[in-house]
Amino acid sequence: MNRQTHAWRAALVGAAWLLVTTAACRNDAPAPAETRAPASEAHMVARSGLAMGSSLTLMAWTSADDPANRAFDAVFAEFNRLDALMSVWKPGSDVVRLNQAAGQHPVPVSRETMEALTAARQTSAWTEGKFDVTFGALSDVWKFDQDQDDSVPSAAAIAARIGLIDYRKLRLEEQAGTAYLERKGMRVHLGGIGKGLAVDRAVSLLREAGLKDFSIQAGGDLYVAGKHGDRSWRLGIADPRAPDGAVFARVELEDSTFSTSGDYERFFIKDGVRYHHIIDPSTGQPARLSRSVTILSKRALLADGLSTGVFLLGPEKGMALIEQLPDVEGVIVGADNQVHVSSGLQGKLEIVHEPTPGT
Repeated sequence: MNRQTHAWRAALVGAAWLLVTTAACRNDAPAPAETRAPASEAHMVARSGLAMGSSLTLMAWTSADDPANRAFDAVFAEFNRLDALMSVWKPGSDVVRLNQAAGQHPVPVSRETMEALTAARQTSAWTEGKFDVTFGALSDVWKFDQDQDDSVPSAAAIAARIGLIDYRKLRLEEQAGTAYLERKGMRVHLGGIGKGLAVDRAVSLLREAGLKDFSIQAGGDLYVAGKHGDRSWRLGIADPRAPDGAVFARVELEDSTFSTSGDYERFFIKDGVRYHHIIDPSTGQPARLSRSVTILSKRALLADGLSTGVFLLGPEKGMALIEQLPDVEGVIVGADNQVHVSSGLQGKLEIVHEPTPGT
């Protein structure tokens, strides 16, 4: 098997996951705020679709279907709007224009793109450049997007691009609203953090619509608010080597984000070696210290970037960073298949079984 798509493997576990349905689309404006209905009247309203290149699933525990569905419409529209700003594929996006102007001149960018770039640069600094928002210079050397061809690039092809990766050469002028890449050939790629920003925006939209108990899952990025019925949301961490999408650990959460990066998301195996999409910018090769990293925090933008950055740092340095940051917790499955759990999750995380061994 050369390729597997496991966007659902870092997923809701149990009844919440089984109740996903597709709701009818509506074009009305979001309704005014509502109060939480009595539990006896509430039920699950859900919708699934595609956004930002991966699955987007919205669920709300409510007694009022119409306000929930209007809010879901707004969330899908917001994901599409942000994708048009931050995509590396869509002509005229902020990121495309920024990359085209590299080494030439600053370009004006939207407030949202500036927020994502600023967060990405901060995450780059926290991770000693292991997470680097300018890794886009290698994105067409290693092909793990729509163009995946299961090929291993030559050392020469990697060497020709690796010198173009340096987040410190991304200049942001927030007051002027401009961004600039200092060297021609440099390329920003927000694939490791942009979806987190979209999830944060979705949280705001659902709260503005009066929803109290809901979940948002966009690929490996998940946010849960309030409760699922009369209990907390139960979330599972995917076993990186389980062929059936099983989870190896569970945790119950309220009002928290839950972001997972893993070497099982986009990959191929060649000559017994796993090649995956999380590239170490210092070597130009797929990172080898981790199998998966799950980050819990209050903001999806933070968790999205950190899950990738900690994956690249590996268990020792990655867990040290997690312990230093306020309101951040994490679970790391190392390359040796050992599970590392941050101090704030001790006694809260249930290990169902040890992760499955394998390449």
